[in-house]
Amino acid sequence: MTDPELPATLNTEVAHSARLWNYLLGGKDNFAADREAAEYALALMPELVQSARANREFLGRAVRHLAGEAGIRQFLDIGTGLPTANNTHEVAQLAAPDSRIVYVDNDPMVLVHARALLTSTPEGATDYVDADARDVERILARAEATLDFTQPIAIMLLGIVNFLVDDEEAHTVVRRLLAAVPPGSYLVMSHPTEEVNGPAVRESMRQWNESGAAPIAARTPAQIATFFDGLELLEPGIVTCTAWRPDPRHPGITDKVSEYAGVGRKP
Repeated sequence: MTDPELPATLNTEVAHSARLWNYLLGGKDNFAADREAAEYALALMPELVQSARANREFLGRAVRHLAGEAGIRQFLDIGTGLPTANNTHEVAQLAAPDSRIVYVDNDPMVLVHARALLTSTPEGATDYVDADARDVERILARAEATLDFTQPIAIMLLGIVNFLVDDEEAHTVVRRLLAAVPPGSYLVMSHPTEEVNGPAVRESMRQWNESGAAPIAARTPAQIATFFDGLELLEPGIVTCTAWRPDPRHPGITDKVSEYAGVGRKP
């Protein structure tokens, strides 16, 4: 695609996860490198499209639960990626129109499309922060313009911690985010594993990491669970994301996928 508004810093020659995910979800905001990487991964792992869609379905179920039964009115969505159907603000504000959402990403393509995210109900608010997930201080400082950090906040980390390949760094980022929010807040995370289609996951990640794109890592369910240490992990725990509180009214994808997920509450 070509767009005169695209930032000069945008590298279209190297695949990017947000654009690859956009392609898998049927979007048009991607380039040849993204499509080539996606098709290569799909040849190894045909379930990748299901994983992408299942991850979005998990997001919807988790946000509906938090904005509904849990009474959460604030969401900090880090690594949001390109806008697609059923974004966090749409799901949350449908359940609770006064919900306030801050999206965080540092992909230039997402910046171009941020205006699509910056819609809101009159009662609520939606904002966008340009920052790397590692830059927690910048994220928190900018998010304070929209979110009240004395009130519970749901921290959304869907498909982003896997780009923090160093375990110590990944845990530090998550701990610093959780330390900034009060009791009653939540952590929502999804993360690729090798529990489903392990050999294909390993090979596709090897190819991705050799391509020059931002490195990625899988973690086991037990490793993912450690990010919830000190939190009250909601049932059914860390599971393939299709198994996290499936809605019988809208079954969606039911097969196991390599993306695992969990939701925890800060006591």
